[in-house]
Amino acid sequence: MEYRQIGSTGLDVSVIGLGTEYLNKQSQETVASVVHTAIERGVNLVDILFTFDRYLETLGNALEGYRENVILQVHIGSGEYKGQYKKTRSVAQCKKLLEKSLSILDTPYVDIANIHFVNTVNQYDQLLESGVVEFAHELKEEGVARLVGMSTHSVSAAVDAVKRGIVDVIMIQINLANNVLPGRNDMLAACARAGVGVLAMKPFAGGKLLQRNKKVRIGKYQTGGLSLTKKMSSSITPVQCISYVLSQVGVSSAMTGVKNADELKAALAYEKAGDQEKDFSGLLEDFQEYVTGECVYCNHCLPCPSSIDIGQTIRVLDTAQQGLTPEIRELYENLEVKASDCTECGSCVERCPFDVAVTEKMKEAIQLFEKSSR
Repeated sequence: MEYRQIGSTGLDVSVIGLGTEYLNKQSQETVASVVHTAIERGVNLVDILFTFDRYLETLGNALEGYRENVILQVHIGSGEYKGQYKKTRSVAQCKKLLEKSLSILDTPYVDIANIHFVNTVNQYDQLLESGVVEFAHELKEEGVARLVGMSTHSVSAAVDAVKRGIVDVIMIQINLANNVLPGRNDMLAACARAGVGVLAMKPFAGGKLLQRNKKVRIGKYQTGGLSLTKKMSSSITPVQCISYVLSQVGVSSAMTGVKNADELKAALAYEKAGDQEKDFSGLLEDFQEYVTGECVYCNHCLPCPSSIDIGQTIRVLDTAQQGLTPEIRELYENLEVKASDCTECGSCVERCPFDVAVTEKMKEAIQLFEKSSR
């Protein structure tokens, strides 16, 4: 495994990191298989996104005996409400959730205290006012955290944090789909100049880049308001996607979200891949425009007042629009709350960092899965 330093921090991480978002609600056996495979193959960076009890318990069990082998990142401000993800800006709540996470994970410290989901400069100002930023730095001063990070989907928010000199590392989405995102390369250069590390999340754009030879719906252009359907290359691979991410200036690690050991092994194939297998140059011409409006199933839009699992609902919808099968219909039927429970309150639309027309997606799901089956 190759290792790179996070900025100028002196902390070395594996170029492939483990994102655990998709391990939520997986069995203990599956979680242990993924975590142990990752560590055995040299992965030393593990991102802990949620604060759900069972999620933490399965990861804690899997990490037992391996704490000194891994660099743990937790998210300060990632919370929950009635069993759903919900970000919080309360210092008291952040402290309580961190204490719970440390207890369940059986560790007295974390390596990176990541200030969670800061999507605008104004949001960062609010975090300063609320004391969350100060709390994160207190953790570093007290030895409860080694580094202070920030996760964002916004280039401008990342640049602002770097200019203020108050983060050691930025976690932001880097993938082929945002190859020409305005300002992205300038942001990466600013991080490099300041010695701020970059962890790249969503290297597969929520899995959409790997839907080979399929037409993938990509919402609207950043300008012009047009929508498009882009056909993915028939040969695109996880290795190429990771190679692209790691070729970008200042990127230390590609944070790979997987739901089982097979997906992890497909990503880890990067380790032994040759130059030809890593070559992504032939894919770049397919990504010469930047688009927004594409759901990557991150569920930052939650909590939903109706308890709809929005990310999973749209994931099933997107899959069905490539061809509705009985198996896909069953996936929808197994959702605890259906799209028809949407009240169109709009709270999800306000929270979405990718400008996804969530309420319209719910209407599409109703039409496809509920009305068509009557």
